[in-house]
Amino acid sequence: MRKFVVAITAALIVSGTAWAADVAVDGGDNYAVPNLAAPFPNDQSTLELMWDNGTRRWSVVWLGEVGPSIWVANDFDASTLKTTYAKILKYKYYTRGAWPNEGWEGMRFAFYGFKGGVPGSMLWPTSGGGYFFKPNVGDIQSHIWVEFDINWTCPSVKFVAAQEQFYAYPYCDPFSLDNNTTFRNHSWQYSQGNWQLFPLDENLAPYRNLMIRVFVEPGQTFPGVAPSSIGRVKALYY
Repeated sequence: MRKFVVAITAALIVSGTAWAADVAVDGGDNYAVPNLAAPFPNDQSTLELMWDNGTRRWSVVWLGEVGPSIWVANDFDASTLKTTYAKILKYKYYTRGAWPNEGWEGMRFAFYGFKGGVPGSMLWPTSGGGYFFKPNVGDIQSHIWVEFDINWTCPSVKFVAAQEQFYAYPYCDPFSLDNNTTFRNHSWQYSQGNWQLFPLDENLAPYRNLMIRVFVEPGQTFPGVAPSSIGRVKALYY
């Protein structure tokens, strides 16, 4: 039986349960801090895709040496934008620099294909292996959105945006789950060579929606009706 570790501020509460890997979770009491990521220019053709509700419930890191072998991801379907391609402009994720250690460490990121309802092979970086990015944000205490440039035209309208912890605990940065109690069925986990929908665990339940987003430019045809997988047009950024 694996051990699941929950961190509430500085305290650790240990309980036994079965999960895909040992994890440390920061619940804290700061669920709705301001969005500190710099907004895009006011461009009506730029869209932010998301499945989270914008409010964090858990920050999560993998314990032991498992971080470099586990990816978490959200799938997106740009075909709802009535376009034959989508240029992915930015990757955006919710995280914190001051937990579990005092500073940014960085992660690896990648985009995968999404065919047959499951994530497929890595599409970007085209060289494979994932792209390493370390935030350069002075505020490490707040839970904040971090974003970085991609500027890559995806060859498929369906894709998966993924990130890997990369470093072992405690020298790592967390990923985040929102506080929506309804699972949207678009968040994934890759471990031991397989993709599965982000698993439900009694210590995290019912929170399973990853706070991973992408900014896209859908091409020449702008949709007349907003699809269900669109969050908001960047002109409405707050």
